[in-house]
Amino acid sequence: MTFLKHSTELFPNSYRAVSRGKRFGGFCKLRFLQWVFLLAALFLTYFATFGVNIFSHGDLDSRVLLLREVHHGTPIVVKQPSKHRKQYHPCEIRLLDSVNGLVEPKDFTNFTQFLLDYIEKEDKPFRSNNFEPRFGGHQTIQEREKSFYAANQTLHCGFVKGPPGLSSTLFDLDENDKAYMNTCVIVVSSCIFGSTDYLRRPDRRMISEYSKKNVCFVMFVDKQTLSTLSSDGNIPNDRGYMGLWRIVVVRNLPYKDMRKTGKVPKFLSHRLFPSSRYSIWLDSKLRLIADPMLIIEYFLWRTRSEYAISNHYERHCVWEEVLRNKRLNKYNHTAIDEQFAVYQSDGLTVFDPEDPNTPLPSYVPEGSFIIRAHTPMSNLFSCLWFNEVDRFTSRDQLSFAYTYLKLRRMNPDKPFHLNMFKDCERRATAKTLKHRLLSSPSTT
Repeated sequence: MTFLKHSTELFPNSYRAVSRGKRFGGFCKLRFLQWVFLLAALFLTYFATFGVNIFSHGDLDSRVLLLREVHHGTPIVVKQPSKHRKQYHPCEIRLLDSVNGLVEPKDFTNFTQFLLDYIEKEDKPFRSNNFEPRFGGHQTIQEREKSFYAANQTLHCGFVKGPPGLSSTLFDLDENDKAYMNTCVIVVSSCIFGSTDYLRRPDRRMISEYSKKNVCFVMFVDKQTLSTLSSDGNIPNDRGYMGLWRIVVVRNLPYKDMRKTGKVPKFLSHRLFPSSRYSIWLDSKLRLIADPMLIIEYFLWRTRSEYAISNHYERHCVWEEVLRNKRLNKYNHTAIDEQFAVYQSDGLTVFDPEDPNTPLPSYVPEGSFIIRAHTPMSNLFSCLWFNEVDRFTSRDQLSFAYTYLKLRRMNPDKPFHLNMFKDCERRATAKTLKHRLLSSPSTT
């Protein structure tokens, strides 16, 4: 008590100051609570507005599944892509140690036999003033349906000339290049159009002397790409080679869409190399790191297959591929919907990995690496797949399953021996690298 009195005497205004401090502290506490409530209200408003996105884009161990609907309301469960790009690695495959003593199996050519011929020219329809020649020709719906039968026939398969006086077939090649390509029996081919990629040279250390002498390595480019490659220091030698690649310049590209133009050498190697028995296709993003003959032995001869392609590393259902293409604006959405509507109306169904009768391990191929024996069934499938790309969109992964399943359905007694292998096996034989640039999606 004495102390308090003494304190008051020494500090006569201290009690008043303490009282003001209490009032100030109460005021601050009130303002703090007001801010807390305000922030809480803002958070609740934000959550109510954007909460769906929080859940739909959350990465629960990269395995969040969403129920989506696409054209005609067909339900499909789609895996939401992770924000972090996954890493995919090669797996171990058992290639032979050497090409020495490698011999084609005697019974390997015992596949479905029939004769294919190709439409070389189309005449201008009577009284048609709007006729324009097309590289893929003007295939009617009836012709398209008939072409799926594995029988002696003449069908559209690119390189269609117009009437006299109109433009060429397009995809024009130098006569010396064509003469060289006519001699090729085993082919490794790729292409770069529109300067969209770097030149990926095969790893010479992994290519046998036999393959260097007997396999044709052909890289198709346009003039723009050739100029870009030259500025990078890649200049063809006197014989037209850059490393193992023989550079073949294409004039008069058949499509404005560079992706669609790239489907010509990708699917029509049996037409570009008429004497060839085997071909390996590499997208320009790939670098070959295994011997071509060992690849043919592993993917074709060992499995008794006439066509080999890897499944997609992530997606297996065409419904998923449609959504992915639209989400990333890979192509005009209306064109994709029109194509997909045709396929659904003709029986394409959702891929069911649990169905024991599913004819393929996946309905979506990776597509950048294809190994082919140039058999009648393989050539027919290549023509049919190309015709779908020519008719619809350049996104060939959308048309692969439909083309294969329809060919199989219409020829139940004529098997097509297709080997769809794991994508990690592709990565063990061809290294995936980044593109120089991605061509813009088509708006047509």
